Amino acid sequence: MYDCYNRRINYLRVSVTDRCNFRCTYCMPEEGITLLSHDDILSFDEIVEVVSYGVSQGITKVRITGGEPLVRKGIVTLVEMIANIEGIRDLSMTTNGRLLAELAVPLKKAGLQRVNISLDTLNPMKFRQITRVGELADVLKGIEAARQAGLAPIKLNCVIKSSSLEEDAQQVAHFAKEHNLEVRFIHEMNLEKGYFTRVEGGDGGNCATCNRLRLTANGLLKPCLFSDIAFNVRELGTEKAYELALNKKPRSGHTNSTGSFYNIGG
Repeated sequence: MYDCYNRRINYLRVSVTDRCNFRCTYCMPEEGITLLSHDDILSFDEIVEVVSYGVSQGITKVRITGGEPLVRKGIVTLVEMIANIEGIRDLSMTTNGRLLAELAVPLKKAGLQRVNISLDTLNPMKFRQITRVGELADVLKGIEAARQAGLAPIKLNCVIKSSSLEEDAQQVAHFAKEHNLEVRFIHEMNLEKGYFTRVEGGDGGNCATCNRLRLTANGLLKPCLFSDIAFNVRELGTEKAYELALNKKPRSGHTNSTGSFYNIGG
């Protein structure tokens, strides 16, 4: 499956909810958000249909995102349904880790292969300030549970202001090395201003080699995070939405004035 710039598209990011149990300062406004209605959110069967068609066309890598995917009721069942789609070689999840202590083992048994866990600081007070409601100890327990369950390689997503040499980033890097984890430094982005850079330690942010599409929780298939272009799989049908997303995928990202990180999945 190729877009009009001959980039091979084999990666689908699937947002399963816009809800989250944290309120991170760079992701959600302090006053909260207007949540999608339950009727607007894709059912498990609808998600599986979109993923299955994508896999039949060349998708081999699927990442489950949110919001916070682990707050979606029945998420272990959904993971199992997706894991049973023949042709997926890499099934992963991005999570804040808050619920991993109780869900890591069931997720592994359901077929999840690995996780990326958000960790911006190892200072409990700073962690609370960033997340507004989170406790660092809960996430550290989640990381250990994921390690024990074999959800590897575990990658830590660390958002930075300007440099990976910042104190908090260096502490996260040291923690990752000490516990045999990988770390990815992500510069804080701005959708409306079109500000993004390459991810340090990962391949995100490189438009020339972008291989991904995104499915939002309410059924919009998006060819680019930094674009307002989106195609509704319910209105258009799965096959047509994919066709349009591939044909309209821009050469590079610009700005996004209609979406947010919490409902697209970053």
